[in-house]
Amino acid sequence: MELKEKLVSSFLAFENKGGLDLDSKTHATRLQAIQNFEKEGFPTKKNEEWKYTSLKSILKKDLGLFPSTDTSIGFKDIKEYILNDIESYTLIFIDGVFNSFLSSTTHDDCDVCVLSSALTRPKYKMVIDNYFNTIAKENNSLAELNTAFTKEGAFINIPKNTIVQKPIQILNFSTGKEKEVLLQPRNLVIVGENSHVQIIERHQNLSKNTTLTNAVTEVFVHKRAIVDFYKIQDDTKNSSMIDSTFVSQKQQSVASVHTYSFGGKITRNNLEFYHEGEHITSNLNGISILEDKQHVDNHTLVNHKYPNCESHELYKGIYDDKSTGVFNGKVLVQQAAQKTNAFQQNNTILISDGATINAKPQLEIFADDVKCSHGCTIGQLDESALFYMQSRGIPKKEAKALLLFAFGNDVVEKIKIPQLKSRITKLIAKNLGVDLGFEL
Repeated sequence: MELKEKLVSSFLAFENKGGLDLDSKTHATRLQAIQNFEKEGFPTKKNEEWKYTSLKSILKKDLGLFPSTDTSIGFKDIKEYILNDIESYTLIFIDGVFNSFLSSTTHDDCDVCVLSSALTRPKYKMVIDNYFNTIAKENNSLAELNTAFTKEGAFINIPKNTIVQKPIQILNFSTGKEKEVLLQPRNLVIVGENSHVQIIERHQNLSKNTTLTNAVTEVFVHKRAIVDFYKIQDDTKNSSMIDSTFVSQKQQSVASVHTYSFGGKITRNNLEFYHEGEHITSNLNGISILEDKQHVDNHTLVNHKYPNCESHELYKGIYDDKSTGVFNGKVLVQQAAQKTNAFQQNNTILISDGATINAKPQLEIFADDVKCSHGCTIGQLDESALFYMQSRGIPKKEAKALLLFAFGNDVVEKIKIPQLKSRITKLIAKNLGVDLGFEL
């Protein structure tokens, strides 16, 4: 049985054991989502948006849909993947199941808890009905699939006039107790007026077994709110991920999403921003460092609907061996969105002759009083700069790494959490194969 048919046939059993009121709006949303997925199926390269990314090698696997609920795992097993040198709220999921023992949640000044509770408890019904699945695109079949099987993930609800004093870490681990598994975490983040939150998200396979993670996150940023969202992708070479993040912003809000892709077999990042007011700022930043036959596809959209808004987009890639990068960034400026400032930049270094980058920057502008620009560069290391550094006594490997560090520095500098900046710097050094002995 193909994976699509397996998923469709398993939906009813999933609903019946999900503990959800089958008369609820969420049930109706799930039912419509599985019907949409059944109609659309998995995306193929015939779809223009998936022209350079094929899922065939993953979908032919016999992926388990409902991993074992035995989540016996200790802090020592996951310690290296958590930022331990800062105080934070943590939401830890093991094989898709929330682990309360390892997590640190709160309901004091804000809600930092699990989505399964919000979906089934009457006290959260109004919030779920107003926000859940309202910005995940209907024509995104993988988001529809996630919606159909939504059960667990992070639920973050920040009331107005609240500064969350500690960052929130969302960590999803796969133990490898099943040979091949499909995980579908769902996050819902609501940030009220004049509030501020920092979120760090990571998905990690603790084994060498095959995993496919199909994650969806919806983020609602209200008036004058500030959100900094950091995504760390440094998984095993048998792990693949499709991450779809949708951000809705109200007037005068600032939302930033930073994506650091260092590992995994196939990684697809769908990042979409929707402006719902004036004087909005959206920041999209990312850096990818790949080797072997790894593949990363960064697909972005910023939909400017209102005047006097800004978007700033910077993605950089370093590709070695036979790795492949894809960048497809679309900026859409609606007719009403006068005085828009939109900037998009994609820079790539190909270290080896076998590495590939497919870049497609797009500007669709229907307003006439705007400042919009995009740039795309593809090249190799500056041999003269490399020679100069070697002539000053720096070994070639370290000189090469220094140049690559400098290339990605402006993305790293945008990190606002010092401890996270230090962690990302070390991950970059590790992926460049050096220990430079300093931090950017």
